[in-house]
Amino acid sequence: MNAPEMRSTILSSDDVHLARESLRTLAGVLQSAAESHRIDVYGESGVACSLRVPASALRLLCQALGEMERGYAVAVTSVDADLTTQQAADVLNVSRPYLVRLLEQGQIPFHKTGSHRRVRHHDLMAYKRQVDAQRLQVLDALTAQAQELGLGY
Repeated sequence: MNAPEMRSTILSSDDVHLARESLRTLAGVLQSAAESHRIDVYGESGVACSLRVPASALRLLCQALGEMERGYAVAVTSVDADLTTQQAADVLNVSRPYLVRLLEQGQIPFHKTGSHRRVRHHDLMAYKRQVDAQRLQVLDALTAQAQELGLGY
């Protein structure tokens, strides 16, 4: 599978406002237990296209709208996608050279396509969850230590 294209987009205040309104409406629709929903999409000409969409896709759209409401750009990639080292670095919010060092140290599995390193999305997210869990453990320990020392935490 080819690596998906990931683009950053600067959101305007109109985008954020529209995302907020859309999220509220869509969240209300998803209160039902239906496995799919029919939605109508209107273009500038006013012509509608009616679609039956899985509820899981609408939940994903809700998550994206929630991030947009907070002013964050959103990237969607398939779970089994192979990422380039730059895309993987962007996901972890690190530099590409630092990511390559992690790969070469064996901290994140990778494979090569020709001479190019590729990282499976699943492996990258497993690494991210592991690092996040370790970070939380350290923060909990520091908080406990600060409380023992009476530092007000």
